[in-house]
Amino acid sequence: MAYFETINLVQGDTNPVLIFTLRDSKTAKDSSTILDEDDSSTWKVIDISGYSLELKFKAANSSTVLFTKSLNVTDGENGVAQMVWPTDGLNVPAGVYEGELQLTQTSSSRIQTVYDKLKFKVREQF
Repeated sequence: MAYFETINLVQGDTNPVLIFTLRDSKTAKDSSTILDEDDSSTWKVIDISGYSLELKFKAANSSTVLFTKSLNVTDGENGVAQMVWPTDGLNVPAGVYEGELQLTQTSSSRIQTVYDKLKFKVREQF
């Protein structure tokens, strides 16, 4: 299981905004680009028009989902979605957390979960 780059957050904050660009690591972004599976700038953007997205958030090594939050598709053609963090979502102990992105096709309700997980590190407030 792979993780994306760790997202650092601070316990108790109420205004983080996450912006995601979904890309296909198995397809080059265009015919003039050499695909490098370790370089997301070479990956083809996934058109997420017609999809709803949500993030599930839980403590690492736990099976209990702490919250599920919908994302706003801000530029579907270019794979961009945004999530405003829930107001009380970071009222959690400092530590390591995981997230999972799930896409649901609006017209058919078919679900696709992004295989790689998001990794969050939450530190204590001063």
